[in-house]
Formats: sequence, C-alpha cells, structure tokens
Amino acid sequence: MLLVGSLLLSLLLVTYGADLLVRGASLLALRLGLSPLFIGLTVVGFGTSSPELGASLTATLRGHTDISVGNVVGSNIFNVAFILGATAMVYPISVSFNAVRRDLTLALVAALVPFLALLFSNQIPRPVGGLMVAVLLFFILRAYFSGKSNSSTFSGSDESESRASSLVNPSIRNSFWYNTILIGLGLLLLVWGSRLFVGSAVSLAHFLEVSDLVIGLTVVSIGTSLPELATSVVAALRKNPDLAVGNIIGSNIFNVFGILGVCSLVRAQGVAPQVLYLDAPFMVLTTLALFPLIRRRGVLSLLEGSILLLGYFVYFGILFSIQS
Repeated sequence: MLLVGSLLLSLLLVTYGADLLVRGASLLALRLGLSPLFIGLTVVGFGTSSPELGASLTATLRGHTDISVGNVVGSNIFNVAFILGATAMVYPISVSFNAVRRDLTLALVAALVPFLALLFSNQIPRPVGGLMVAVLLFFILRAYFSGKSNSSTFSGSDESESRASSLVNPSIRNSFWYNTILIGLGLLLLVWGSRLFVGSAVSLAHFLEVSDLVIGLTVVSIGTSLPELATSVVAALRKNPDLAVGNIIGSNIFNVFGILGVCSLVRAQGVAPQVLYLDAPFMVLTTLALFPLIRRRGVLSLLEGSILLLGYFVYFGILFSIQS
C-alpha cells in the first residue's frame, strides 16, 4: 500500500513539474531570442534526462552496469515509441522535418553507439566515453548558434509567443529570473518525483526477482522517463510541438552521449549480448521510423502515434517472453 502511495505521489510531482518547466522554457526562449526547438533540445531535453543521469551514474558506481546501460537504451526506446506515440495520440504534433533533420540524424548515430562494444570485447571503454562527451559538447554549441540564427523559422514560434505571454502577468513575464525559477522548480519536482517512482518501482521489481538488465530496460528507464512523458504531453496540449519533439530528440542524444559517455568515463560499461541482438536494434529501428513518419506529412498524428505505440508494446512483449 505504501509503494502504491509513493507511485501516485511521484506521478503528481512529475506532472506539475513538467507544467512549470514548459512554461519557463517557452518564456525563456522568447526572452533570449532562441527557438523553442533549441530550448527543447537542450534545456528541457537535458533537464528531463537528469533522473536518467542520476540512476545510471549511481548504478555504475555500484558496479551494476547492466542497469546503467539498460536504463539508457530502455529510456530511448520509451521516449520515441511510447512518449511520442502517446503524445501524438493526445494531440497531433506538427513539426518541420528540415528543422529536426540534423538533430534526428545525430539521434540515429547515438542509437548505433552500443554496437561499438563489439570492437572492445562487449564493453564501452573510457576513451570512447570521453569521445562521446566531446560529441555532446559540439552538439550543444552547434544547436546554440543554429537556434540563435533561425529562431524565427521554426514552426509555431509566433503562436508560442502569444501563448507564453498569456500565461503570466505582463509585468513579470519578461523577467529572466522568473523564467529561470520556473525552469529550476520544474526540474526539481521532475527529479524528485522520478526518483521517488524509481525507488518504489525498483524495490518492487527486486521483490519479484527480476534481473538487473530487465530492471534497467523497464522499471528504471520508464520511471526516469516520466519527466519526458509529462513534459511532451503538456507541451503538445499547449500547442508547442517544437518543444515536445525537441524534448525527445534532445533527451535521446543526451542519454547516449552524455549519460553513457560520463558513465563510461567512470567505469567501462559492459554491454550484455541481449542489448546487441534485441534492445539496441530496436532503438535504432524506432529512431529510423521517425524519418518517414515526420517527413511524410510533417505531422505525427493519431495514426503515426498508434504505429509507434504498437511498436513499443510489441518490444515489451518480446522482452518479457525472453525472460519467462
């Protein structure tokens, strides 16, 4: 009963935190002359991935690299297949393919990273981790200059300004510190809520005698992805598609190059055979699926969302059929 109460409280914290984060991020983007897509790719995308960072780093320090790697791979699959799918079913996501093409390509490259373990005796060694972190820093710099120069070209930017402006009193909506406090408070609630969820869920999973890899791929990855889920759904409901999509793409890039990169610097990450023949290939497949789905009409609608969501449930079924 106590675990159920903790899970419900965590969902409440994550939902409210996501609402604050979306408001603050939208207003900050407007104030700094940056596109909502850039904010989604960086501030929101990386911020909502902070629970994954904490969970994977903690698992690495304790020697549970299966949980660490499983968390990253499982989160990326969940982000694309479940979160974007569910978000599109709640509200159609309209996004320019040209605006996300380069970032989506980098997300695809990130999905291929686990296969580097084949070159290093099923491990991702420290030098590779350092290279991954360097790639992330390059991505941030490129996204910043791109977002600065193209802030007016992304879909929905004018509408975002109108919506963001109506959220708060005009006398304070342009305050840098007000927007920063909203983002900080939102992230704090997201991290707190997701950690509460993960702690309760992992205790339950261990009680049921589930393996570390499955815990990382399911319980931990889903729990730490709650901020992305709440943030993308709230952004879609607020008709801010750039933030919803940027959040997912940015999170997936950060999960691999940032989280897996940092964890590899701390300790070489062992990659289980199952990750290489099932989980990582599915991560690549879901990322690849976004290219035709977005490019076809520039909209992730009910149909596209259903396809992504169905794909996740198929993966989930395969995963547990293997374990049983």
